Amino acid sequence: MCGICGQLAYASSPPVARDVVAAMCAALHHRGPDDVGIHVDGRVGLGATRLAIIDVAGGHQPLSNEDGTVWAVQNGEIYNYRALRDDLVARGHRFATDSDTEVIVHLYEAYGDAFVERLRGMFAVAVWDARADRLVLARDRLGIKPLFYAEHGGALWFASEIKALLAAGLPRRLDPVALHDYLTFDFVPGPNTMFDGISRLQPGHRLVWDGMLKVERYWDLPPQAAAAPVTDDVDALSAQLRTRLEDAVAAHMVSDVPVGAFLSGGLDSSVVVALMARLSPRPIHTFAVGFQERSYNELPWARKVARHCGTVHHEEVISPRVEDIVHGLVTAFDEPFGDSSAVAAWVVAQSAAGSTKVVLSGDGGDEVFGGYVIYQADCLADLYRRLPAVLAERAIPRLVARLPASDAKMSWDLRLRRFVEHARRDPLGAHVSWRVIFGSESKARLYARDFGAARHDSLDLPRAHFDAHPGADLLNRFMVVDTKISLVDDMLTKVDRTSMAHSLEVRVPLLDHHLVTWMSGIPSRYKVHGRRLTLKYLLKRAAAPWLPRDVVHRPKAGFHVPVPAWLKHELRPLVDQQLGRAAVARQGVFDPDAVAALLAEHQSGRANHSRNIWGLLMFSLWYDGQRIAHG
Repeated sequence: MCGICGQLAYASSPPVARDVVAAMCAALHHRGPDDVGIHVDGRVGLGATRLAIIDVAGGHQPLSNEDGTVWAVQNGEIYNYRALRDDLVARGHRFATDSDTEVIVHLYEAYGDAFVERLRGMFAVAVWDARADRLVLARDRLGIKPLFYAEHGGALWFASEIKALLAAGLPRRLDPVALHDYLTFDFVPGPNTMFDGISRLQPGHRLVWDGMLKVERYWDLPPQAAAAPVTDDVDALSAQLRTRLEDAVAAHMVSDVPVGAFLSGGLDSSVVVALMARLSPRPIHTFAVGFQERSYNELPWARKVARHCGTVHHEEVISPRVEDIVHGLVTAFDEPFGDSSAVAAWVVAQSAAGSTKVVLSGDGGDEVFGGYVIYQADCLADLYRRLPAVLAERAIPRLVARLPASDAKMSWDLRLRRFVEHARRDPLGAHVSWRVIFGSESKARLYARDFGAARHDSLDLPRAHFDAHPGADLLNRFMVVDTKISLVDDMLTKVDRTSMAHSLEVRVPLLDHHLVTWMSGIPSRYKVHGRRLTLKYLLKRAAAPWLPRDVVHRPKAGFHVPVPAWLKHELRPLVDQQLGRAAVARQGVFDPDAVAALLAEHQSGRANHSRNIWGLLMFSLWYDGQRIAHG
C-alpha cells in the first residue's frame, strides 16, 4: 500500500519542481511511512510513499524499465503479480525486483494501455511513457483504491488523496453541485469532489494524456444474462460459491508480512475469517470494536466467531473522547463525510495498526450478496403500492406518525416513517429516497438565501446506473446502483481513509472482481429469497459448513454507532459551537434559522435528526478547517 502523486507540466509551462512533488509526498506520509521516492524529469514528476508489504526490501518506488523510459507508481496490491511476472519473463522481460509495481512497468511495455485489464487486485496506478510522451492513470474495477486529478496552472496533477493536491497549491473552492449531493447522500459521489476543479477518477476507468486528456472506461459490471451461471440448482451454486470464496480469500492473503482481519461478528467478516483460518498455517489475529451502549455492542458475536475459528482475538470498547475522533476524521477525509460508522472504523483500524500492517475485511458483502434491509423494503414496497389509497396514503402514515422517536440502533420508528413516505414512488425513487438525508424540499429550506446553491436532481446519477443495466432483474439493478455509488464513495472511502490514517492496509476479498462478476449473474431470488425475504440466501447456504448456525442466520445488525446520544451529551458543546446561529451565519452556506429549528426538534426528543445533524457538523468542521472559498 502506498500514496502516489505527480505532476505533468504542459508544453507551455515551467518544468516540474522537485520540492512541489516532495510537498505532495509529505502530505501522504501516513499512507506510506516506510519509504518515500521521487522521480523528476523535466515536465513530469512522480512521487510515492510506501507501506512495505510485498518485496519489503526491494519495492522502492517509482520504478522503471531497464532503460528508464517507462516509469510507474502504484497504490494498492496486485494479487496475480507472480503469474504475470512469470509470463513476462518468458517473453524476455528482465526484472530487478520482486515488486508488483515493476510488473506493471513491463506489463505496460507488453500490452500498452490494456495492461490494466490483466491486473487482479486493488490499485491506483500512474505510468509515464517518456518515449511516447504520454501519461496513463488507472483505478481498479470496484474503486477500492482512490485517485484524484485536476488540471490547474498549465499542468495535470494527480494524487491518492486531495490533501496532496492542496499541498501543491491547488485552490480551495467549494463545488455547489457536490454540496447538493452530499446533503442528499451523506457523502460526495464521484466524479465530483467538494473542491471545484478536483475530480475523482471513477472505478474501472483510465485517464490518458497524450497531448489531450481523455477519460475512458475499461471495465464494467457485465449484463446479468452475460454473467449468468450454467445451473439453477441451489446446491450446485452454493458449492461453486464456496470454491470462488476460497479462491478470493487465498489470493488476498498474498503478503510478505502477517495478515490479520477485522471481525464484527456479522456474516461477511465471519466468512472471511473462517476461510483465513482454514488457509493459514498459524492462528490469525482478529480485531473487533464495541460500544458501552448495550444496543450498539456486537462484541459477543465477534468473540464467538473468534473462538470457533481459533483466532488471536483483540477487542476494544470505544471509551476515548469522541470529539478527538471526529477531528481526526475531518483531517483524514479531506471532504465532509457524513457516515457516522467511520468512528467505529477509525477505532478498529487504530487498534489493528498496533499489531499488523495488513488486514482483510468483509466489506462489499451486502452489495454483492444482497444483504441490506433496504432490499426487503424494495420487495415490500411492491405490495404496499397495491393497497387502497385510503390505507397507504392516509391511515398507515397517520399511525406511523404517532410512534415516539427512538435513539436505539434498530430505530424502527425512523425506518417505518421513511418507508411509508416513499414506498408509493417509482421503484428506483423509493430505493434511493429511503437513504436520502435531506430531500429536495429540505435542502431548499436549508440553504442560505444568498448562497449560490445547485438545483439539480441528485437522483439523476443513480438513475443513470439503473438504466445502464436493463436486462437485470429489479433487485439486481438496485444492487448495481449501490455498488456504483454508496459502496465506492461511502463504504470503501470510509475503509481507505480510516485505515490509511493509521498506516494500515485493508483488503476486501468479497470484492474480488472474478467473484463480483460471477455473482452479478445470479438472479436476485438467490440473494433475497422466499416469502421471508431471507437476505444473503446463497451466501448463507455456502457458509453453513464453516460457521455456527446461529452466526450464519442471525439478523443483520450493521456497523452503527450511538450518534443520537453523542449529539445530546459528549458532542453537544461541539454542536453548539459549529452549528450555532453565529457560526452558521459566518460560513454563509446554510440558513441559521433552518439549522436552529432542526437542532431544537432533535434536542427536545420530538424527532431523531441525528443523521442530518451529524452531516451538518462534519461539513462545518471541514469548511472551517479547509478555509473554503465560495460565491
